Amino acid sequence: MTERRHDRKFVRTFFTSPTALEGEDDSAKMIRSASGLRGMQAPDVWVPDNEDATAPSMRDEGVENIIEVVSENGADFPGEIHPRVVWHRDSPETRYQCLQHLLELADPANGAIEHLDGFVIPEVGDIDDWKKADEFLTIVENEYGFEEGSIAMSVIIEAGESELAMGKLRDEMGKATNNLERLFLFVDGEVDYTKDMRAITPAGDLPPWPELRHNTSRGASANGCIAVDGPYDDIRDVEGYRERMTENQAKGMLGIWSLTPGQVVEANTSPLPPEEGSWLLDDGGDQVELTDEGDTQVYEGDRVSLEESGGEYVLRVGGDEQHLDEDDLREELLGMAQYVPSMDDIVDSMEEFEEARDAGTGAIAMERATTLRIDGVEVDLSTDRMWDEATYQAAMTPVTLFQDVYEHRPDQHDDLAEMYGEDVVDRAMDVGA
Repeated sequence: MTERRHDRKFVRTFFTSPTALEGEDDSAKMIRSASGLRGMQAPDVWVPDNEDATAPSMRDEGVENIIEVVSENGADFPGEIHPRVVWHRDSPETRYQCLQHLLELADPANGAIEHLDGFVIPEVGDIDDWKKADEFLTIVENEYGFEEGSIAMSVIIEAGESELAMGKLRDEMGKATNNLERLFLFVDGEVDYTKDMRAITPAGDLPPWPELRHNTSRGASANGCIAVDGPYDDIRDVEGYRERMTENQAKGMLGIWSLTPGQVVEANTSPLPPEEGSWLLDDGGDQVELTDEGDTQVYEGDRVSLEESGGEYVLRVGGDEQHLDEDDLREELLGMAQYVPSMDDIVDSMEEFEEARDAGTGAIAMERATTLRIDGVEVDLSTDRMWDEATYQAAMTPVTLFQDVYEHRPDQHDDLAEMYGEDVVDRAMDVGA
């Protein structure tokens, strides 16, 4: 993985809010409200959205609102602030408007730029278009005497052109002719991407685009940036939002667009290790959490059944039936069972490995054991997993995420201590040091 070039190693939440509302006494009320978010309701990156979320006729006023709200409240906002400005790969007029807005937002006399961390550029095209946006920011930096490359630039991947451009960045970054090293976030925009691809689904909903999410995660990793998934617009479907994040996290995409403070809370907590460990059992249709009764984990569903008769076992999963001896049954259940470690479990394992490594041992076995009960029949399960340096480094990712959050979000310290306990928090901050 290429080294990150920005203070944040991880971004969990990308929260947009319209900059100007037509017909309201206070057209800035949405961004004024968002600027007051704190704790788990406050995103890692707040995006006053002066593009899609704001009507074209209100965008000049939107810039004025950003300046007013950010100059007043930006110093106290706990996350980073990256306004989304207008841009389009096929419209010189729109790009010119972008330059005018950037110059106004970045003018030190207006008082907002000292609290702004960067800008989000939508609708980018091929690599030459990314370089145009970068050049505009370089012009702004020179206009006001800022260091070149000091203003971060994030892009929204909304077209096949921009998806392909991610593969060309490694050849362009670092050249004297650009400041593309300012790039921060790669954010998927599946709605416009669907339009650009001319995709059709029977019900008219969005395709899932797993390939786009994989390519964005890969492009971000290859170029030292951070990948963020696009908006999940069914804001009442909390479980679906969680499932989407779980799928993304397996791709290395730990950030997601959030449309409401409620989604921000879900997205802020989802990538963090759970408070308590749990055992899951694959019932042939889903991963079902088992009921914890101390040393015994109990399956209470109806898709899996187990009977014992004369030393032989009959295991039924869905419509499949197997006749197994004790050893074969144990192997089968080990393949169906999975343990999800808590933060405390992860820290315990890392501390144990660090102690062994410091004593000169290169690899150690970590045992996980429990008793599984199905229909009153109990089976002892035990697995050994070898930990070496590579395993340790892979396990470090959720802890590094936690450490990054703790360092950059002091407003969440109380929430994290309440989740895990002060002792676990202190130990998690010490591992890997």
